[in-house]
Amino acid sequence: MLARLAGIALQGIDAYEVVIEADITEALPSFTIVGLPDGAVKESRERVMSAIKNSSFEFPMRKITINMAPADIRKEGSAYDLPIALGILASTHQVKISNKDVCVIGELALDGSLRPVKGILPMALSARNGKFSAMIVPHENADEASMAQGLNIYPAKTLKDAINIIEGNPSVEPQPCNIEKYFEKFNDYSLDFSDVKGQTIAKRAILTAAAGGHNMMMIGPPGSGKTMIAKRIPSILPPLSLDEALETTAIHSIAGKLPHKLPLITTRPFRSPHHNISDAGLIGGGSYPRPGEISLSHHGVLFLDELPEFDKKVLENLRQPLENKNVVISRAAQSLAFPADFMLIAAMNPCPCGFFGDDKRPCTCSPQKIQNYVSRLSGPLLDRIDIQVRVAALPFDDLATKKGSETSSEMREKVLQAREIQQKRFAGRKGIYNNANMTEKDVSEFCLMEHGCNEILKKAVEKMNLSARAYHRILKVARTIADLKGKELISKSEIAEAVQYRDLSGQAG
Repeated sequence: MLARLAGIALQGIDAYEVVIEADITEALPSFTIVGLPDGAVKESRERVMSAIKNSSFEFPMRKITINMAPADIRKEGSAYDLPIALGILASTHQVKISNKDVCVIGELALDGSLRPVKGILPMALSARNGKFSAMIVPHENADEASMAQGLNIYPAKTLKDAINIIEGNPSVEPQPCNIEKYFEKFNDYSLDFSDVKGQTIAKRAILTAAAGGHNMMMIGPPGSGKTMIAKRIPSILPPLSLDEALETTAIHSIAGKLPHKLPLITTRPFRSPHHNISDAGLIGGGSYPRPGEISLSHHGVLFLDELPEFDKKVLENLRQPLENKNVVISRAAQSLAFPADFMLIAAMNPCPCGFFGDDKRPCTCSPQKIQNYVSRLSGPLLDRIDIQVRVAALPFDDLATKKGSETSSEMREKVLQAREIQQKRFAGRKGIYNNANMTEKDVSEFCLMEHGCNEILKKAVEKMNLSARAYHRILKVARTIADLKGKELISKSEIAEAVQYRDLSGQAG
């Protein structure tokens, strides 16, 4: 007898239906899985056989053929164990499938219990958008899967639980969904900008970067507070929308990076990889491509500390994602695209020893050594960093002061006001949510300036030998500064401040 069940396969962050066909015939005992299965899928034969026997069912000693359609797309992972087992039991009339519009996902242990799988949220979203009304998932995946509202999620702890559900006699109710309770924790940040003493210029630059979604680099000596400032940036960013939260959670789920017992990410990610990270670790990759740190930073912040210490090839791979907001990973078998819309926050010392330009501590680096250090960053990469600011060593008076600093909630209120202006400005424009996303055409339309601003820009472009890209990025930053002030037209003061954020002379040799 032939039995059919539905599973879900992942391809990048997208998911699609896989039909599991189980056919059992009278012939010499064998167990064959076809449909481009990978190693983990092939190994399911042993798990399925033991799980069926240890769940007090009979495993047929006949010819078993499992087909996974579509057969021309490679299947990977252990999520097909449960539908394969149910298909075998249905083919031998030990199980009657009464629920035809149910999707089945789960890895089997040898004793018949179910183990969680990666990527359950994008699978559930795909099932919801397809023809399915219900989904059977491992108990530990149920909360995450329930975030796909509109789909009945049935949690199963064992193979027997799954059988009861698919036969129409579930012993459990569908998993309830309570998205609101996770969004209540949005303001629960342990780090606050009120902890940052002094650094008025750096905090102003951070406020501008957050208000417009701009990339930023901080240059300063060790201990000046660069890392401390960077870690607090998520606390002033706007809250994630539901769609952003689902997309962010889906990426982390696929990568197996979802925090324990947190089915939905409601705060913007902050990723800070070490400088010895590989291409695949930062950009994504592998035999079966998985998202890297830039995709895990989607809708959040990617902080690269000690920027020149990263491998130059790794840094150059950032150029395309910074421009296109996604990353395409090509392999012989397939090419996958992962989203990568993040704020890049970078930090570096002004020289190898870190004290070039410091009034109190002498620099021990030769001019050639400083030049070699700075030259590790290419011009095209720096061109894509909108705001570049110096962070000076903190004077003792600032360090010892008990005077309160501006809090994250106060800064976030200013950011939200500026973002609201931008949302109204770009209403109806696909893919543009903040000033940093503007195209050259948008810059011409929305970055209107008062008389005399062009002269300042002309002098800056000629003096600093800026590229066309840098010119447009200055205008984008100036537009954000004007939004923070609630101004319609960009004035000379906004242009001057934006130009100041591109001038690195004297900061790094």
